[in-house]
Amino acid sequence: MMKIAVASENGMVTEHFGHCEGFMIFDTENNQILKSETIANPGHRPGFLPNFLADRGVNVIISGGMGGGAVEIFNERNIEVIVGAKGNAKDAVEAYLQGSLKSTGSVCHEHQHHDECGE
Repeated sequence: MMKIAVASENGMVTEHFGHCEGFMIFDTENNQILKSETIANPGHRPGFLPNFLADRGVNVIISGGMGGGAVEIFNERNIEVIVGAKGNAKDAVEAYLQGSLKSTGSVCHEHQHHDECGE
């Protein structure tokens, strides 16, 4: 069993992890999605969201862009980070399960430029 979280808004992958509307969490097994749920973003504050998701048993996080601090915490918690994703959240998870979704390594460095993340 693997849990994959997607930073999302209206079912689509969002550009910026910390400011997303919520997280779609997919329970997967044998490269199949068993179920999904959406949880609201409890609020952006440094270091909180990676631990919030890790404590829910998430194994993989998919987002458009993400700050370096969040990436570091996910790495410390042994959670795989996929950034640079776009489009429908469920499609992104299915692409990940098939091995065709790869991280671009797009890390946001300055919050005032968050609209440019992923470019």
